[in-house]
Amino acid sequence: MVKILFIMQIVLAIVLTITILLQKSSSIGLGAYSGSNESLFGAKGPQGFLAKITFFLIFVFVINTILLGYIYNKEYNKSVVDKVQIEQTLPAPPPVPAPATSNAPQAPEAK
Repeated sequence: MVKILFIMQIVLAIVLTITILLQKSSSIGLGAYSGSNESLFGAKGPQGFLAKITFFLIFVFVINTILLGYIYNKEYNKSVVDKVQIEQTLPAPPPVPAPATSNAPQAPEAK
């Protein structure tokens, strides 16, 4: 799913760039090469149509970006460190020595 959304993101970025460059600006830009038939899409020419397409592509691009970020974060939220098995490196506690028996005489008990 992430791969499909990522490929879609790249395609949307390319198409969006082309659509923006085709629009007329104050310096005309690449819109001069799209043809001079102004009545093709209505009285305003292709500008209204290209503006609507650009708005739609921007909307889809933003939704795809949010969805891609959400899914990517959900699937890959774990760190590599979480996958490493931790071996017990603590030393074993020292053995408790047995009670020492001594040969020394004991003191007599008081009565």
